Amino acid sequence: MQVLSVISTKGGVGKTTIAANLGAFIADAGLRVLLLDLDMQPTLSSYYELISRAPGGIYELLAFNERDLACLVSRTTIDGLDVVLSNDEHRQLNTLLLHAPDGRLRLRNLLPAFQPHYDLVVIDTQGARSVLLEMALLASHQAVSPVTPEILAARELRRGTLQLVEDIAPYRKLGIEPPLLHLLINRVPAVSTNARLIQQTLRLIFKEQASLHVMDTEVPAIEAFPRAATKGEPAHRVEYRRPSGRLAPAALEIVRQLAHELYPQWREPFDRVTGKSGGRLAHV
Repeated sequence: MQVLSVISTKGGVGKTTIAANLGAFIADAGLRVLLLDLDMQPTLSSYYELISRAPGGIYELLAFNERDLACLVSRTTIDGLDVVLSNDEHRQLNTLLLHAPDGRLRLRNLLPAFQPHYDLVVIDTQGARSVLLEMALLASHQAVSPVTPEILAARELRRGTLQLVEDIAPYRKLGIEPPLLHLLINRVPAVSTNARLIQQTLRLIFKEQASLHVMDTEVPAIEAFPRAATKGEPAHRVEYRRPSGRLAPAALEIVRQLAHELYPQWREPFDRVTGKSGGRLAHV
């Protein structure tokens, strides 16, 4: 089972959009995907309609070490895509985990309960430095950090997200290797000299940094993603062909490229997703 966290210490960079669309695409490719919503503003929990809602969620998982999937896991209308809902209404988890001896490692220790049932866990996180964010990173094999091509976002990336990765490095002494951080340039405008300059600068600055990979995939600022979110559908189902006259590829191809780059071992089922039927391929 692979574990991917979508992180940033800055809010509003598109973490939930990336997590929801990547998870749904991979589920449509026939793999079993679980979304974990660790954000205090539970947008991911309501991104897709549910066909069954579990009595518990993230709070029961992390506060009580609950391992019963029937208590934790809600099912979405997308076949193969489940979610553990954010339900820490009183925002107690950060304080609880801060004072717990295993706080930053709790999720890492609980995830084996999900391993027989899922191929991929995608963790959405809050846009601020917290114990929950550190915990998500320490539980992950890979992490994706969306950054918009704006100077303030670039500064926050270095000051916040990259510092966070450095700060958890001492866990190597416990045999826990921090995940490789993938920098995803997100919401790239079609025409902007300033945005293009920032993109090029980000690639140059981080090119030689061993713990950071600047992804080849870039997500353009196309209308398909907010339109799909409004409909409660994955963007690859809403826009599976590139509109006439637009240079940017269709949402289907953008999400497919992102999935290819993160999980090349699943390339074959990814290539079979058309987005047209919204159906799920046979599990491979």
